[in-house]
Amino acid sequence: MPNEVAVYDLDRTLTDTGSWTHFIAYWLRNEAPWRVILLPLVALGALAYGVRLISRSGIKSWAHRWLIGERVAESRMAAAAACFAETFVAAHALLGARAALGNDAALGRRLVIASASHRFYVRAIAAKLGVADVVATEAVRRGGWLTSRLAGENCYGAAKRRALEAWLAREGLEGAVVHFTSDHHSDVPCFELALESGGTVLCAHPSAKLAAIAVERDWPTAQWGRIRGSLLERA
Repeated sequence: MPNEVAVYDLDRTLTDTGSWTHFIAYWLRNEAPWRVILLPLVALGALAYGVRLISRSGIKSWAHRWLIGERVAESRMAAAAACFAETFVAAHALLGARAALGNDAALGRRLVIASASHRFYVRAIAAKLGVADVVATEAVRRGGWLTSRLAGENCYGAAKRRALEAWLAREGLEGAVVHFTSDHHSDVPCFELALESGGTVLCAHPSAKLAAIAVERDWPTAQWGRIRGSLLERA
């Protein structure tokens, strides 16, 4: 029997909202309240992103720099991420998503969360959901410090597929059957990877564009709950 891997997007797939804005709010509330005065700088960055003067990766690093810090001790971030995940998962994980994870685990599939969000807190969320493996956006680390710069590509769109393929290769799973679930049309490259591997796809509470693609390509859809918008998060 071939190896099988069940890969899930995180934001608005396993959860009812995006995680980045919630993590920023947690950090400002519990770790660095004084940084709220820097919100106007982040708003300027968001405007620049809106008119395409900076990239998605750029706005992520920009917000991180001003609202979290140019560098944070890795031990401090790990502790904060664990506390954040405890409350975030309790409040925002979808029951249907938990059931889907459980079903895949029962089938013997290796569970993976593949997300454009930062690995430093996604892995804490994954642990609360019983998922050991994470493919996500990485931050540069130097001598025990986590920096605001990205290490490599933002794990989004085609870059997420490349990151997932690299992870499969590192784990010796190049020939694995991949099953992929997401809410967003930016993940079409990962949906296609799953189908190319002989696996299945599921569009969970799909975006309007993904819903149209699902109809066109006859991909199944599911609704696990009410999905909420997220400030500064489009996908």
